[in-house]
Amino acid sequence: IEKTSTRLKLLSKLIKRKDIDTLINACDAGREGELIFYYILRHVGAKKPVKRLWLQSMTPDAIREGFNRLLDNSEVESLAAAAVSRSESDWLGGINGTRAMTAFNSQEGGFHKTTVGRVQTPTLAILVEREEKIKKFRPQDYWEIHGTFVTDQGSYSGKWYDEKFSKDKVNLELKPERLWKKEAAELIRDKCQGKTGQVSEESKPSKEVCPLLYDLTSLQRDANGRFGFSAKTTLGLAQALYEKHKVLTYPRTDSRALPEDYIATVKDTLQTFEHTAYDKFAQQILASNWVTPNKRIFNNAKISDHFAIIPTALNPTKLNEAEAKLYDLVTKRFLAIFYPAAEFLITTRITRVENEPFKTEGKVMVNPGWQAVYGKSVKVDSEEDTTLIAITPGAPVNAEEIEIIAHQTRPPARFNEATLLSAMEGAGKLVEDEELRAAMSAKGLGTPATRAAIIEGLVLENYLQRVGRELHPTPKAFSLITLLRGLKIPELISPELTGNWEYQLRQIEQGQLKRAAFMEKIADMTRHIVEQAKSNRGETIAGDFSTLKSPCPKCGGVVHETYKKFQCQKCDFALWKILANRQFEVDEMETLITQHEVGPLQGF
Repeated sequence: IEKTSTRLKLLSKLIKRKDIDTLINACDAGREGELIFYYILRHVGAKKPVKRLWLQSMTPDAIREGFNRLLDNSEVESLAAAAVSRSESDWLGGINGTRAMTAFNSQEGGFHKTTVGRVQTPTLAILVEREEKIKKFRPQDYWEIHGTFVTDQGSYSGKWYDEKFSKDKVNLELKPERLWKKEAAELIRDKCQGKTGQVSEESKPSKEVCPLLYDLTSLQRDANGRFGFSAKTTLGLAQALYEKHKVLTYPRTDSRALPEDYIATVKDTLQTFEHTAYDKFAQQILASNWVTPNKRIFNNAKISDHFAIIPTALNPTKLNEAEAKLYDLVTKRFLAIFYPAAEFLITTRITRVENEPFKTEGKVMVNPGWQAVYGKSVKVDSEEDTTLIAITPGAPVNAEEIEIIAHQTRPPARFNEATLLSAMEGAGKLVEDEELRAAMSAKGLGTPATRAAIIEGLVLENYLQRVGRELHPTPKAFSLITLLRGLKIPELISPELTGNWEYQLRQIEQGQLKRAAFMEKIADMTRHIVEQAKSNRGETIAGDFSTLKSPCPKCGGVVHETYKKFQCQKCDFALWKILANRQFEVDEMETLITQHEVGPLQGF
């Protein structure tokens, strides 16, 4: 690599020096750091003994401690095997898959570069599948009934709901407060309007614990949601805060816990916040002795190569605005995790009018707990952040106004970087529960360190476009996923299968799987991709293609959509699709065909 060739020459010269008898690998403490060292060593051809400097923090104390406890290279051999396997599998799948798909798409002439990758293409499939759901979505009308109830103490509102409702696992649009016929809503309104109701009420305490400490993916998600930072930007800022300013620990981590022997270090770090904006919270934690053994925070079993991202004992100076925002995000989470849970009192009031139930919910904060660290930046859901007016037990209420509100179901939301990172972490599944998501991340798409680059690569190759904060798949993306489905290459479009490759790489890291066995599977997959591309042509690709309603303008036969064109089954009429630039909708194609009474139209 030209720009770093002088560094490589210098390293080669130093490694070959006669007075050097041992090499110390001081690359990043992880799989990719191990790969860089391995490649340089192989390039130089050095056979000297190797020791491993394992740093998870860049503070002077951590560096001194690392040199005092150098690892033997044999302790990280499995990590090197996993690193080389990852590199070679990405190359084998990517280079052969890209050549095969490019050749396939260029059969009819021209050169249509079609890049694919072991991780990037299943990620693209997630976005295309969501876009397909949005395009197929047909809104449905539904109605809600809202009531305003008056008592001597004042008025409050409530929403009608179906007490007999049970959740449907298939149709998630069905909800207890929704009515699908306006007539049914009107009957309830007319029945209850102006009538007297009885009230029952139940209050119960509720607690909300602070989210876990940040790993890179969760930090990228939050920074995207709060500040609009791309995953690439967040990684760059975190890397600068780690390397340049030395105020954050190693950022390319997938762990959200700290080592069990880190309690003293945490207390020392809290002491360093004196005379900063965080002093009040740090002193509260220390004075209350909240830093104690806690498996949710300190857990060796939940640490792989690195621990969670937290501030170091150095106070930041000369941070730019973006760096300061990210540092603040990490530091507040670090402080908040030691605070007690936020406490709420949730009140559910049922107002029964003519035996029709209306529900009102109120959520009142009793003790802010960890939310105190965030001040006013953390709010309870606006719909629930209501303090109910007190009512006299057993006193009647009057249904002053019963109103029918018309709504329509909405299509699923498009992905932004925050939600796409979550989907990649859960191998295509959007998992809300962060503890469950952490458990699934072993089978996620890519790693925290590579996900930003994967998204950027898809944008660079014109598979994705950024529209505001949303990520939109382009027609080129639809074309590729359609092709891979038709060629029956699930290895390149299934997030679950790709997640399983990542899981197997972790098994190699832990010495539970042989590198040769993994690479043989990758070689088989690569052969399958190339064979499928060789043995099929555009018109033989099967898929979920639509049949046009209008007859062939040349012979009156039925026009079918194939991978590359709209073609008559009887004659030689064909209308080509411009795959790389635009995807025609079926109704647009009908209009185009009827405008041309002569065929064939291959040159269109």
